Amino acid sequence: MKDQIIVIGGYGQVGQVISSMLGELFPGKVYAAGRSLERAQKFSQSTGGRVQPMQFDARCPSDSSLLEQARLVVMCLDQADTRFVQSCLESGTHYVDISADYSFLAQVEQCHPHALSGGATAVLSVGLAPGLTHLLAHHVHSLLDSTDSIDISILLGLGDQHGQAAIEWTIDNMNADYLVLEEGKPVEASSFTDGKKISFGREAAPRMAYRFNFSDQHVLPVTLGVPTVVTRLCLDSAAITRLLAGLKAAGMLRWLNLSPIRRAAIWLLGKPYLGKARYAVKVDARGTYREQPALAEGFLQGEHEAWITAKMAAIISEALYRSELSHGVYHIEQLFELKHVLAALGKEIQVEIGVS
Repeated sequence: MKDQIIVIGGYGQVGQVISSMLGELFPGKVYAAGRSLERAQKFSQSTGGRVQPMQFDARCPSDSSLLEQARLVVMCLDQADTRFVQSCLESGTHYVDISADYSFLAQVEQCHPHALSGGATAVLSVGLAPGLTHLLAHHVHSLLDSTDSIDISILLGLGDQHGQAAIEWTIDNMNADYLVLEEGKPVEASSFTDGKKISFGREAAPRMAYRFNFSDQHVLPVTLGVPTVVTRLCLDSAAITRLLAGLKAAGMLRWLNLSPIRRAAIWLLGKPYLGKARYAVKVDARGTYREQPALAEGFLQGEHEAWITAKMAAIISEALYRSELSHGVYHIEQLFELKHVLAALGKEIQVEIGVS
């Protein structure tokens, strides 16, 4: 009987929270897997055995026997290719991935035939961004009769305990150049350029947010059919955000490609003393409503980005474990609605939505 839940990277910072949440729901059936059996065993003991230990190296996923009893795999680690994803789907094991790297997510999208043949479901874009950003964008888009463009702006707190993978991904994309669709045509964009003032809530002063290579702007033009989607980022420290934009303009962010500077930047962002443990998302959808120009706005905020990513993964994982959803590879907004996820999140998040 396939009744196990395997959390790959399940004793890491975000993985621990996911494993613990799922362990409360399905005690004894959740396995925290990773290269270090010792760390997995130590974490298992801290849960009172609700989460079991498992040794597994995602870099060498040749042993597919662990999937024989697995109903669901939750992936918390970055992967170089989709071999393990294909093994999961072909064996009928459902799959959830919290990765924010679109280059990898695009590869997983191509595994749709494997999921269909194996009778499995994969859900991508699970977390805060991507994740809640997708659901909020989908919701405000649905409030309009037609949508011409969507702007997604994300504020991250420097006082938060972000996961190691999230920090490394952020650093690696600070100087990224990438292609996005604008009015349905591919154009070149660059991180920390094209600043725009964004209002993150009524009580906060507008902040300058800059383009950033979040996967939302690559996925949503396809899943929502919107010709222009732009994602921007700012930090809760306006001074540091301005500094990064200035370094970008001066061509100095390319120094992050140097290993010593990259390591120092990762270490610095991993220290939760530079700001607050806050996050916020603002989505502006422009289009028409009843044949008039219209703006649909969505705003949400909360605390602890790593926790909300873990909670989102737990919500989606529980739904996959308990119910049989459409087989195939999907992004979160293709299977779930904002209102249902917010109901599961409860009071941990504040949301405002309106149309003008």
